[in-house]
Amino acid sequence: MSGNERTMRLVTSLVIGIVLAAAAPIVHAQAKPAQGKPSKAAGKAPARAAKRATKPAAAKAQRPAGAAPAAKAAPSETRIARRDPFESLVGRQKANSEAAKNLPPGKAGLQVGTLRLDGIVKAPNGMIAVVTNPQSRTYFLREGDQLYDGRVDKIAMDGVTFHEEGKDAFGKPLEREVSKRIYSSAGEQQ
Repeated sequence: MSGNERTMRLVTSLVIGIVLAAAAPIVHAQAKPAQGKPSKAAGKAPARAAKRATKPAAAKAQRPAGAAPAAKAAPSETRIARRDPFESLVGRQKANSEAAKNLPPGKAGLQVGTLRLDGIVKAPNGMIAVVTNPQSRTYFLREGDQLYDGRVDKIAMDGVTFHEEGKDAFGKPLEREVSKRIYSSAGEQQ
């Protein structure tokens, strides 16, 4: 690369940097949302602004030199919470399940998706499924038992079938059948 090419690249880089530095405040000003609603007294706004501009100047003149101004956020600087556009809507279901920490005690607080099937017992009065929750607490379920987000449909010697009720990412009611097996085959989720 010759000396002229290096000089041109340096000048080009400098010009681009200066243009970006000059454009940053403009872009930042355009990104701020409009605050407030237009009022009927829009004509009085410039007069009010002029009065406000004279009051701080007078207050600064009266304030001692060592006193610091109070750090109070102006109402125009309040932040508005918005949904993150890059957050998956499906991820909200996980947040909802984490938000459901205040579940009822016992079987009524069990969630189908978090259960682990540990065993099945054949009793004289029917089949019993032995399950554990994420806190490693053991529960004994029978057919027809109501859970937090579903119920136990069928208990067989090789697994349990649950009827799960929930909502999809858009809030539409969703019902599905979930089977949990004791010995899950390859690719099957436990």
